[in-house]
Amino acid sequence: MPKIGMEPLRRKALVDAALRVIADRGSLSVTMSDIARQAGVSPALAHHYFGSKEQLLIETVRSLLRQLRDDTVTALKAARTPRENLSAVIRVSFQADQFAPETIAAWLAFYAEAQRSEETRRFLVIYARRLRSNLLANLKKLCPPDAAGRIAEGAAAMIDGLYIRQSLKSAPINIEASIGLTEDYVTMQLRGIE
Repeated sequence: MPKIGMEPLRRKALVDAALRVIADRGSLSVTMSDIARQAGVSPALAHHYFGSKEQLLIETVRSLLRQLRDDTVTALKAARTPRENLSAVIRVSFQADQFAPETIAAWLAFYAEAQRSEETRRFLVIYARRLRSNLLANLKKLCPPDAAGRIAEGAAAMIDGLYIRQSLKSAPINIEASIGLTEDYVTMQLRGIE
């Protein structure tokens, strides 16, 4: 008989375990058994909750996106001006849990998987659109629409690029330096159009 109330806890444990296993392997070539072992549950229980590895991986992407969305909403509530909103979006992109090695490894594995999986690709397109929209909405309050679009694309590219550089570990860039580089880019671009 399953314990009442355990399903949400076990589902979260499996998603967290999937992130750790993906990070360790550096790819999505993991099995349900690998993930279940990391979560401390049986493979049968993992299949019971998710049906398949693909569904567990999709839920892992959803979980990352939900966390990013929730953190962004919280950060935006604290900001008072469009420029503070931009800084909040940038800071959330690099906060400790988003910039953790296992999270970065998972994002990169999902980007690689998006070349084969339409569903994974769809989630990553959602991420890119949200990031651009959050940047663009505030930039449009600070500069003309064409400049806002260009600056938003550049800032989003910097954020994604700094993730890639961090994953290479050849020249790790810490959180504050990543925020600083992106903030400097936005500030210089805004100054250039004043």
